[in-house]
Amino acid sequence: MTTTHLILVPGSWLGGWAWDDVLPGLRDAGLVPHPVTLPGLDPSDDASTVTRADHVQAVVELVDRIADDDDVVLVGHSGGGAVVGEVVDRRPDRVRRAVYVDSGPLEDGNALVPDLPADSAGQAFPSWEELADGGSSLEGLDDAALERLRERALPHPAGVARAAVHVSDERRFAVPVTAICTSLPSEVLLTMVDGGPPLHTEMGRYDVTYVDLPTGHWPMFSRPDDLAAALVDAARA
Repeated sequence: MTTTHLILVPGSWLGGWAWDDVLPGLRDAGLVPHPVTLPGLDPSDDASTVTRADHVQAVVELVDRIADDDDVVLVGHSGGGAVVGEVVDRRPDRVRRAVYVDSGPLEDGNALVPDLPADSAGQAFPSWEELADGGSSLEGLDDAALERLRERALPHPAGVARAAVHVSDERRFAVPVTAICTSLPSEVLLTMVDGGPPLHTEMGRYDVTYVDLPTGHWPMFSRPDDLAAALVDAARA
């Protein structure tokens, strides 16, 4: 019997803990979730030398550890979507579906924060005002969720934030995609998926199923049960 594994890649500043409230719904559906804490995002890590290649390789190695006769579904939230896009490029024959949560795969040569100063120790977690101004909606987050996010978020490794994405295998476009649209509705996202600014995403080149889940940028905190249900549907598609 085939087992479906969901590899859950969190967004910038977050560890695997960000998926805690989503995991029960996935397990109840018979899926095997793997919440990932990427290098440099554990409090005990030295993030100063962590690179984008380290993040991609960590997920590639997890994909490679899963049995060949099992399903692999990659899930990326926010900045984690850029990692997922690169992993699909490295393993297009092992990933059955990619799911982007308020996110998407970046075009080759683009970076999350290209103008981050070279001498920066990392991309600090922004203030609430800066997040809102940057389009990261806080809708649906109560005071407890905001406190949890502020307390546990870590600076994102500078070598990841400012490094360019590298993708080149055309087979990646054969891997179907689900886009779970939370802070930006699908009808708006559809006007931005054909490359270039503002998103620099290549989403428009994939076979995409768009799913609207209206809330803010962090549905794993604001609507965890609904996000789990959407991920179950995507994994079964």
